[in-house]
Amino acid sequence: MLRLETDTGYWLVTHVDHANLAGDFAAQWGNELFRSPEPRAQVLKGISRHDDGWRERDAQPQITRQGKPSAFSVELVGKYSAFEEIDLAEYLAVRDRAVRLIAEEDPYAAILVSMHTCNLLTERADRSTIGSAQLPLLDDFLIQQRAMQQSLRERISLDTGFPPEQSDNAAIRDNFRLLQATDNLSLLACVNYGRPATLLHPLPLKDGGYRTVAVQSIGKRKFRLDPYPFAENALTFCFLARHVEGKLFAKADDLQECFSAAESVQLEITVVA
Repeated sequence: MLRLETDTGYWLVTHVDHANLAGDFAAQWGNELFRSPEPRAQVLKGISRHDDGWRERDAQPQITRQGKPSAFSVELVGKYSAFEEIDLAEYLAVRDRAVRLIAEEDPYAAILVSMHTCNLLTERADRSTIGSAQLPLLDDFLIQQRAMQQSLRERISLDTGFPPEQSDNAAIRDNFRLLQATDNLSLLACVNYGRPATLLHPLPLKDGGYRTVAVQSIGKRKFRLDPYPFAENALTFCFLARHVEGKLFAKADDLQECFSAAESVQLEITVVA
């Protein structure tokens, strides 16, 4: 779950709806400067479904020790210390399920999701929020994910439907970086992030170079991107959210009742050049 605090409560966005928004960004990605994703169907599938493993957990929202909805929030942008708000074993099970669900049908999409998971848990995770007794659990999980990635690479290399320029390590890395970029833009949108940010990695250009995209908030869920990666100079996207009343909840059942009763509404995000 992702949460955005309001005057009376929170907007809550499921991981699945957040990932769908990332997929919508990826579907519009590409212009005279930036390359469009290829192989298109597989990359868009990996991006739009990279959080499928959260579906069951988000259907039963939990609370933190303080009584807030347990969710990714604006405070976690850039440091990813979410382990303070979710049991590590449960978190790893969710991440593993997200990879395995899609690996059954699409190894190319699955390797992007696995690479995203490993990046979250290495370069972007705050290990200080994980108890020392649990670190071996995390490290074993990473070993398993990397072994799975190798197996997925072998499956991709044997698929004659992919030309080398789409299936080699450099192409897979570039598509993983697009997942990271669109995922991060979706996170910034869903929590209405107000400070300057980037879309993380340098992203591939049509001329063979790479550029990092800077993000600047210029209004409520309105962002200026520089350089701009879409064909139209201004685009508006929609994502689903539910508003729950109340700042603190005595127990998870109270939050569940409010969440289940809340109507899903469409919120908008606009990006401009």
